[in-house]
Amino acid sequence: MNKTLFWTAVFSIGLGASGGYWLALQAIKASLPTTAQAENKPLFYRHPMNPAVTSPVPTKDEMGMDYIPVYQEVAPNAESQVTPKTDATPPQRKILYYRNPMGLADTSPVPKQDSMGMDYLPVYADESNPTPSSPAKLKPKILYYKNPMGLADTSPIPKKDSMGMDYTPVYAEEDTPSASDAKTLRVSVEKIQKLGVKTAPVERQDIAHTIRNVGIVEADERRLYNVTLKFDGYIEKLFVNTTGQAVAHGQPLFELYSPDLVSAQREYLTAKSAQAALSKAEPWVQSGMQDLAESSLERLRNWGISDAELASLEHEGKSRHGLVVRSPAAGVVMEKSAIAGSRASAGDVLFKIADLSQVWVMAEIYEQDIGLIELGQEVQARLDAFPGRTFQGKVALVYPSLNPATRTAKVRIELPNPKGLLRPMMYAQLEIATEAHRGLAVPRSAILESGRRTLALVDRGEGRFEPRPVKLGIRGDDMTEVLEGLSEQEQVVTRANFLIDAESNLKAALGSFDSQANKLGSGAEMTPQQTPSAATPATGHAGHGRSATTKAAGGR
Repeated sequence: MNKTLFWTAVFSIGLGASGGYWLALQAIKASLPTTAQAENKPLFYRHPMNPAVTSPVPTKDEMGMDYIPVYQEVAPNAESQVTPKTDATPPQRKILYYRNPMGLADTSPVPKQDSMGMDYLPVYADESNPTPSSPAKLKPKILYYKNPMGLADTSPIPKKDSMGMDYTPVYAEEDTPSASDAKTLRVSVEKIQKLGVKTAPVERQDIAHTIRNVGIVEADERRLYNVTLKFDGYIEKLFVNTTGQAVAHGQPLFELYSPDLVSAQREYLTAKSAQAALSKAEPWVQSGMQDLAESSLERLRNWGISDAELASLEHEGKSRHGLVVRSPAAGVVMEKSAIAGSRASAGDVLFKIADLSQVWVMAEIYEQDIGLIELGQEVQARLDAFPGRTFQGKVALVYPSLNPATRTAKVRIELPNPKGLLRPMMYAQLEIATEAHRGLAVPRSAILESGRRTLALVDRGEGRFEPRPVKLGIRGDDMTEVLEGLSEQEQVVTRANFLIDAESNLKAALGSFDSQANKLGSGAEMTPQQTPSAATPATGHAGHGRSATTKAAGGR
């Protein structure tokens, strides 16, 4: 009985000692750090309240709380996976960087999430196997950051604008094109769709330019007539007594009494009677009387007496008290100064008569269009007084001088006016059809002019646009001739080209910052204190760029 109790006590004591030893050993193992934790160094330190803010060195936040170290991920229960045959642990996969889950050109050296909350995917060294010829595909180099709204503002480090928008990184592969693409602007497909970009081919076709201008209707200067007297007299009776009255050729205008005219008639009749009475006289006497009669008749003709009036005078054989003055042409009385009973002196203009069966239209053509005007070109005239009607005419004369104040030249256009519808001083809208010219042409909207340069944006495909200087020729209604700079069948931008050109100008302006950005980047690599802060935000992780740099500086 005693022996049984003894062995029971010994067994209990041994079991208790073994259990206590095992528990103590487990506590010691739990208190010791794992091999991976002892060997791994923190990748970076994150903000205790905001994981998006990081620092490459230990630091504190504004409340004095220490930043939390972040280690490289280690597979759980790594020690338990050791095979009994060897003590060596399996090699850990090295993570090069984290890439955007949607495939965008955005990477990060630390785990992060995109705007939709999706985790960035790790890229391991054994998956990538980067080759020396394509290092930029794994981790593109950021040259600088540009304003998200397209303003001329850049930064060598990540920053935000006044609206809180992150600056957009510009990578070396985007900003350093090949020699053939040195002047090419790249635009994303999404931006092309948003801008509504449209293109058209460069084609060889007829270019017609219609010159549109206004003109004023005037009377044909070659069809103006003045009724004047070559001797003094008195107006006894008016047959045409209103301005604007239409008259026919030979229609009586007024009756005139002139003592000089009556004397000349009597002298002529006396010479004719003497010539008849001296028909049997000496030849020299007859010759003298004949010369006197002819000189009297010639003086009456020089005074404007018509042959019909002279024939009537010779037939009747007596002088007339008054003389009827007739219209020299058919037309309209434009001016009338004759008044019944007034005295008319030699040289006074009593009537102005205009023949309006054909009129002139005087137009002012701008200097740049003068070279397109030629004599005989067809002209279409439209007047507000006759809507829907078109009057056809031709260019009759281009005046040899310009108006220095308006830089225009006068062009005379002749229009038939058989019905007298066109009246002087009417306004006319003119269209002068110039001769069509065949050449290489593009739509007028494809040309960008700024005074110092003339460009066209050539679509080279895949979102590439090249601003190319061009030399222009004739400008048509819808097309413009291109003399130099473009080839046939090339595609040029005809819509939203000014927006693309504005971005191209911005790119050229920012080109001067390339060397400065490169110098800043190389300087960051040479300075150990700046290496972590510069390398971290240079990955496009714009959410914590400025804060990380500021916090790191505060921690040191």
